[in-house]
Amino acid sequence: MFVCTDKNWVRSSALALAVSALFMAPAILGAAPQAELWPRWEAHTAGSSRTVDHDAWAGFLERYLVTDTPDGVNRVRYGEVSSADRRALQQYISSLEAIPVSELDRPEQLAFWTNLYNAVTVELILDHYPVKSIRDIKISGSMLNRHPWDAELTEVEGVALTLNDIEHRIMRPIWQDPRIHYVVNCASIGCPNLWPEPFRGDTWDAIAEAAARAYVNHPRGVDFSGRRPVLSSIYDWYSDDFGGNIEGVVDHVLRYAEGERARQARRFAEGGHRGRVSYDYDWDINEF
Repeated sequence: MFVCTDKNWVRSSALALAVSALFMAPAILGAAPQAELWPRWEAHTAGSSRTVDHDAWAGFLERYLVTDTPDGVNRVRYGEVSSADRRALQQYISSLEAIPVSELDRPEQLAFWTNLYNAVTVELILDHYPVKSIRDIKISGSMLNRHPWDAELTEVEGVALTLNDIEHRIMRPIWQDPRIHYVVNCASIGCPNLWPEPFRGDTWDAIAEAAARAYVNHPRGVDFSGRRPVLSSIYDWYSDDFGGNIEGVVDHVLRYAEGERARQARRFAEGGHRGRVSYDYDWDINEF
């Protein structure tokens, strides 16, 4: 058995490992969660007439979400949320946590998870405000990749859940709908807009269509105007949800693109995708 007693060698080896880890960090930081089903949440009650009251969330959005911004990005007046409205938001989240979600039908469940994700995210920002980016909230993850998405922030049917659980272990694998990426909001400018009204079982589909169209037709979502197309990193991180390759992404984009953006996307598709594509995402907080 060999035991090294050379302190300089140990220090050099430790430094080398640290440098190596730093070079590996971008890959770790860039990894996106896969859709991996948590079977426990497949339970539902088909044909259930039970609905969930989201009026408190509607009131919060009406008071604090600004939608008439020059750049078309919906923003939240986090710094102006009153103590009373903060308590009301927390009570709304608590009311959702008390819902026996397994007793809801599939459409009502999808609306439930969407609103819960968005409300918990807003509460997360308020709990750490002021903050420049949600990524600055380092309450979970590995030493090299501290973030908030793996922190247990809510509880449903007695089970603690993270934001990653809701999006990647419940919503994506159960519904397998790429429009989920347009309705969950990560409190960032690069993200699809926080919608100005709650999702409900009978409105989720229509709102998701509108949200997809709004994002695809905004430069932060899709921009084919330059020499090199620039797409949101969402289409890179979650490529599998959009067909698994650039052809699938462009086909998806063409479902929603309008006017000149549609013509540009069609020319790109007809060109055999020979042009290189760049991806971008603005993590600055969506604050007004």
